[in-house]
Amino acid sequence: MNALLTESYDALAAVVSRLREEDAWVPTGCTGWSVRDLLWHLHADAVRGLVAAHTPAGRAADCDAVEYWRSWGSDPDADERNRRLTRVEAGLHELDALRERYVEAAAAAARAMAAVPAGDVVATQGHALRADDLASTLAVEATLHHADLVAHLDAPGPPAAGLAEVRRVVEALLGRTLDGWSTERVVMVGTGRAEPTTVERDALAGLDVPVFS
Repeated sequence: MNALLTESYDALAAVVSRLREEDAWVPTGCTGWSVRDLLWHLHADAVRGLVAAHTPAGRAADCDAVEYWRSWGSDPDADERNRRLTRVEAGLHELDALRERYVEAAAAAARAMAAVPAGDVVATQGHALRADDLASTLAVEATLHHADLVAHLDAPGPPAAGLAEVRRVVEALLGRTLDGWSTERVVMVGTGRAEPTTVERDALAGLDVPVFS
């Protein structure tokens, strides 16, 4: 999983490194967030990974790379406050500063995670989980936000390995595989980034979608 995380962070950092000030207010796949807002969020997530890598849980794991996502959306008011705060905080910085902070933090987080044995249990966001499961969650978030970031930019999307991991998690949360679906459709529809077609909607009958976003 650490190799996957490094690949996901490196691919995203390569896109971020090429951003210029004129890209700052381009919309992203995250409703209400521009490029600069998403960069601030990405930086915070990389810092969270860096902190978690150095925070032993001191207890048994209480979730894994799939179960971690089941609590998504459990506090809509807190999520909305975080979205608003992100916009405010991102607006205080030039894009150059946001870009450099993310690239630096992402590289540090990837190195730190690579140094943690896969079976060690670390703490983050009130959870205790194995380091390899944490690496998966970080790679999943980086992959999805990579897709969000380039939604309206002429830039490469996330790597296939990251998309495959998102698909694995989405299908595990759904409790079934989406046979015949492309990985991109599983990822985009399963996380609410694309509306299902009529045929896809029929295939999802009885399932709660999105599983997270």
